[in-house]
Amino acid sequence: MKVFVTGATGAVGGQLVPQLVDAGHAIVAATTTEAKTAHLREAGAEPIVLDVLDSAAVRNAIGQARPDVIIHQATALAGNLKLRKVDRDFAITNRLRREGTDNLLAAATEFGVRRFIAQSAMQVLYARTGGPVKTEQDPIDTRPARGSEQTLAAIRYLEHAVTSASGIDGIVLRYGGFYGPGTSLAANGEQLALIHKRQFPVVGGGGGVWSFTHVADAAGAAVAAVEGGAPGIYNIVDDEPARLAEWLPELARAAGAKKPMAVPRWVGRLLAGEFIATASTEIRGASNAKAKKELGWTPRHASWRQGFAEMLRG
Repeated sequence: MKVFVTGATGAVGGQLVPQLVDAGHAIVAATTTEAKTAHLREAGAEPIVLDVLDSAAVRNAIGQARPDVIIHQATALAGNLKLRKVDRDFAITNRLRREGTDNLLAAATEFGVRRFIAQSAMQVLYARTGGPVKTEQDPIDTRPARGSEQTLAAIRYLEHAVTSASGIDGIVLRYGGFYGPGTSLAANGEQLALIHKRQFPVVGGGGGVWSFTHVADAAGAAVAAVEGGAPGIYNIVDDEPARLAEWLPELARAAGAKKPMAVPRWVGRLLAGEFIATASTEIRGASNAKAKKELGWTPRHASWRQGFAEMLRG
């Protein structure tokens, strides 16, 4: 099939394009800078420079490519995300979730694209009530941490737009916390640097439950969604949700760093903001059972334990 990929040089896109090529698909790969097109061409894709927020440019690109499938992986995230002001840090990404999605869906409808796959996120999405592990049927948070309201609203907008698009098989992939090449949680990433400096503490007992996704597994799920699966929403996470108090000290130990400090929630909120305090103490993990059953997808990195060890060896 012919697949149009946005965000083709991002952390997920960089893994996704080669996997799609290996699977035998013809790829049109969109990036925002001319300098990155050579790399995409070497990977076996047809590169294009595109601003997804430019509706006319999107219409022209989809009209020329005439793909069978669009995969929307575009974000605008860079290093040094402090997450004290989430809505500020994610402002452009949230525009891509809203305006970019609308532009791509409009072009998809006009030119008869049959399937649309979009990147979402589950780490801030599920209601912080009930059990520690959530399925796609569980309720969404209605009281996000202060300063992240616009980000949650943009995610919900994208999910509704994609899954309700008329005449298109809309699939939303709710990724967990990314790690691996090109992310902030990599062997040379900023999160590991903070751990070595003991600037990534266990806040308020560390009861928040995290689900992780290696970027190669995220890409594998998108390939599976191209090739099958019913329209709808899928959690794309590993098999082992874990409390912050469990995974953070284990990562520090494996990295040869000192044990993370433990601080009360009010200290964490004061130092890092409400979002970090909430993520450390209240968020819920996710089940990948639906993706395994209906997409036929299985994460190669079944546990963050295995994945982190591989990351550190690399």
